[in-house]
Amino acid sequence: MSAYIGVDLAWGLGTATRRPNETGLAALDDAGRVRDAGWARGVDDVTAWVASHLGPRTLIAVDASLVVTNPTGIREAERQVGQRYGRWKVAANPTNLASAASAGAQLLDRLTALGVTYASDTTGMRERTGPAVFECYPYTTLVGVEELGYDDERPRYKRLDTALPAPTARGRRALAFDELVRRLRETPLDPPLHLDSHPLTAGLAETSGIHGPTHKHREDLLDGVLCAWTAAFWERHGDQRVQVLGGDPSLPSDPVDEAGRMPTIVTPARASQRRPRG
Repeated sequence: MSAYIGVDLAWGLGTATRRPNETGLAALDDAGRVRDAGWARGVDDVTAWVASHLGPRTLIAVDASLVVTNPTGIREAERQVGQRYGRWKVAANPTNLASAASAGAQLLDRLTALGVTYASDTTGMRERTGPAVFECYPYTTLVGVEELGYDDERPRYKRLDTALPAPTARGRRALAFDELVRRLRETPLDPPLHLDSHPLTAGLAETSGIHGPTHKHREDLLDGVLCAWTAAFWERHGDQRVQVLGGDPSLPSDPVDEAGRMPTIVTPARASQRRPRG
């Protein structure tokens, strides 16, 4: 069974005529080796994949809105992403009860039915007696972990830069993706991450092309790995190098849901990305 699972969840549920987008998935052991990786479509298939990798204390990190209680606007945790990481050009998409992006909430319901608890603070995460799940955001991991060297802004390996001609933007995006993979492979990380330990993630080191669907396929897998590694990072470093946005009792917060769960996002953080004291 896997120690850490990452889910880069496609937010939409699809329709009767259109399949859901791909979800990137990765499972790491406690030594940072990739034990399994791949893609799935739809909450049912994602749930089945996660269930097949659950162990007694598996920690699952999901890039999607898991707990949403605000009727409109933006969740407080998302607002705090922009406040703390905006200097690095990182912001979170707003979600609310009117949003179409409900796959995260459905996945949380399915995992809860499997006995997975929701982790919204470091103490609860470390004291868990079974598998647990939390919400993360890969961009905050990349700029919050100083060793990766993204000191000025996030890597532009996802969306195209609309200020550039499309061919130029696609080329730069591919280069940013390749540079990110290089850093993940070559930087000494704590906890470790060994992309070359599985054929699919080893293949991420191949030079990227600019074909959009192919790039998105690879990006989803990489983000699944980053989610899983974020889980390992939280367990290794706890509050020393991670903050839980939306969960500070001294700040505004969203209501808890019917199960008493607080909408939170777990984010690695440099000292400058934390809330100033006082």
